[in-house]
Amino acid sequence: MAVYLDIIWLLNFLFDSLLLYLTALVLKRDFRYWRILAGGMIGSVIILLSITPLNTYSGHPIVKLLFSVVMILTVFGYRRFKYFISGLMTFYLATFLVGGSLMGIHYFIQFDLDLSSSVFMASIKGFGDPISWLFVVLGFPLAWQFSKRNMDRIEVAKIQHNQKVLVEIVLGGESYRFTGLVDSGNQLYDPISKMPVMFVSVKKIIEVLPKELKEIAIESEEVILGSKPLAPEWENRLRVIPYKVLGQEHQLILALKPEQMVITQNGETIQVEKGLISLTMQELSSDDSFQCIVHPKMLNGIRKAESA
Repeated sequence: MAVYLDIIWLLNFLFDSLLLYLTALVLKRDFRYWRILAGGMIGSVIILLSITPLNTYSGHPIVKLLFSVVMILTVFGYRRFKYFISGLMTFYLATFLVGGSLMGIHYFIQFDLDLSSSVFMASIKGFGDPISWLFVVLGFPLAWQFSKRNMDRIEVAKIQHNQKVLVEIVLGGESYRFTGLVDSGNQLYDPISKMPVMFVSVKKIIEVLPKELKEIAIESEEVILGSKPLAPEWENRLRVIPYKVLGQEHQLILALKPEQMVITQNGETIQVEKGLISLTMQELSSDDSFQCIVHPKMLNGIRKAESA
């Protein structure tokens, strides 16, 4: 069987370069493209060594590890040990994610029922089954993109988890609990009292809310225009606040002064002395992981450790 070494080497060089590029993106590190290509070139040397008398050593795990070390040093350099190890481990994680995704898709679709002509056997024996090689060429970018997107989602979920808090609001003598997300982009204030405003989605609990709160959440425009009068005790708590949405003119929303508002964050309870809430029927999170968008200014209240 003819061995198309140039094709195998080229694919290996491109794949190693893409994996190094993915590593740089995940770690949010500055890089130069020539360093990425140089690292991929170093990784592809193993393919060339496989046809030399050194082939018995080139496939050894320690030799592969040494090549990986040199690749990471070439791309990112050495600043400190932790910096280097995080790059090396992320490189292996990207390799396992992309390779595992590609292998899983291959065996799920089962282009070739004979395992001897699978993707990896094809790369060893020569050009191999054209369908397998076409699958590698087309499937690797898809697996790479799939892995990158999932790593990004994991990072976003981690950031959101660190910014989530427990919110307890007392309205009309009733206590309601929500999961909130602290959003630094929320900079909405009442222009008169300078109180920060928290957005609260009540879509899930709309049926248990008092009639007045339902009207404020569902028919806010009618309440603002006066066509939906409220009881005096609720009117005294209402504020009409202007706000601006991208692509729209100035809007008006209703905000309420709750009887009490407590935020729990990292084992501490924060008593919010000054704050307003705006009830909305919109779902603030597509997966319902949070129901409030908390104004960061509200975290400056009186703190005390949560009791066991």
